[in-house]
Amino acid sequence: MKNTINIIGSGFSSLAAACYLAKSGYNVTIFEKNKTIGGRARQLKKDGFVFDIGPTWYWMPDVFERFFSDFNKKPSDYYTLEKLNPAYSVYYGKNDFITIEDTLEKIIKAFEKEEPGSSLKLKKFIKEAKDNYDVAIKDLVYNPGVSPLELITPKTIKKINQFFSTIKRDVRKEFKNERLIKILEFPVLFLGAKPSDTPSFYSFMNYADFGLGTFHPKKGMYQVIMAMESLAKELGVKIITESPIEKIIVENGWAKGIISNGKTYVSDIVLSGADYHHTETLLDKSYRQYSEKYWSKKTFAPSSLLFYVGFNKKLKNVNHHTLFFDVDFETHAKAIYDNPKWPENPLFYASFPSKTDCSTAPQGKEAGIFLIPLAPGLEDTQELRNQYFEKIINRFENLTSQNVKDNIIFKESFCLNDFINDYNSYKGNAYGMANTLLQTAFLRPKLKSKKVNNLYFTGQLTVPGPGVPPSLISGKLVANLVSKHHS
Repeated sequence: MKNTINIIGSGFSSLAAACYLAKSGYNVTIFEKNKTIGGRARQLKKDGFVFDIGPTWYWMPDVFERFFSDFNKKPSDYYTLEKLNPAYSVYYGKNDFITIEDTLEKIIKAFEKEEPGSSLKLKKFIKEAKDNYDVAIKDLVYNPGVSPLELITPKTIKKINQFFSTIKRDVRKEFKNERLIKILEFPVLFLGAKPSDTPSFYSFMNYADFGLGTFHPKKGMYQVIMAMESLAKELGVKIITESPIEKIIVENGWAKGIISNGKTYVSDIVLSGADYHHTETLLDKSYRQYSEKYWSKKTFAPSSLLFYVGFNKKLKNVNHHTLFFDVDFETHAKAIYDNPKWPENPLFYASFPSKTDCSTAPQGKEAGIFLIPLAPGLEDTQELRNQYFEKIINRFENLTSQNVKDNIIFKESFCLNDFINDYNSYKGNAYGMANTLLQTAFLRPKLKSKKVNNLYFTGQLTVPGPGVPPSLISGKLVANLVSKHHS
């Protein structure tokens, strides 16, 4: 008889794990607390507008291709990808921006125009970043984080110094132009840590940015979730929504099932793709691996204040992805990591998917997503949300030389309280645990419980780390681990 597996949560990592486990012959059921699947990658639909609530960047397309190819499928079997050109633009002041286009050659020209002589430095930097990307994707990130020996290969030994230097140090050693530095330091923000705390090896994110490019799935990132749901169901996975988990049943040190909506669901194995800290609160204290003190000392990726805005006209001077770096990065970073508080002058990011994709807004209108990174654990009130929307929309109007406030049809917000309520997110973090040196690979919370047999974890708080591609990989890693111990 097939082993039965109950999976908690339906985000990228849970869906990936479900597909791999079903393919291996397990009887898989997913339990999702919300009405719709996708975890942080859900959708908001309103008045003909469609917004991705969570991830909006499609990077590292090779990871998605590798996932679907494991099932003899291709992304194009499920959704249509468009490479964005420009990938994004970065504002530094009023009508003052740099545009990052869709090929490395064009980006090199833009750097040279900004800082003569920088093109040679950029070529060298991206060559190293590509080498790191190849090592990371082929040798490292598909390891389960069980042993430090996973990090030791002939290739990584040559790069050992890169784990003890930082992105900030490396970038600033080569580049002097602050505008270019900000662009080169930006990708590691996806890893949830400051460039000064991120090992140099993670420059592979710069290759993901400049070398591979930025893509958009037609109709939005939620199409990827729908593709994975379709694949999972093809493989026999059962999905039950509106099923919050009240308890993980453990008998004599063995996971035996879950309780949801007062009903017991017995299984041979329990796998959680929900927030790791929250999942352990579903266990009796004696079965928890990590104490509250452990979690409180960890460096978490930021939370976010997000706004989903419908405009009754098309906006000017912005691209699909637009970054606003017109204020001091260091000051904002300190308000996230060093002295957690609401930043006085926040950097922010805006996405206008309707610039690329007519399905995301009614004709002649614009869908806008605005994001301010915040420290997790802060106070979150409607008054603060409104105050910060005013701050960024005033700057947005000034920087892009247009009036938009009177053209807002509606705005919805999403912040720390929502991350906690909707995802049981620890302190309301948005991206999981940061990838700092002491929180890399085997130093992250484990995929397999050390205290409960047949209990496993996947997602952004375990290996390999935050982001959508790592979540797909995390699902594969945990599925392999389950198969190894229960074949």
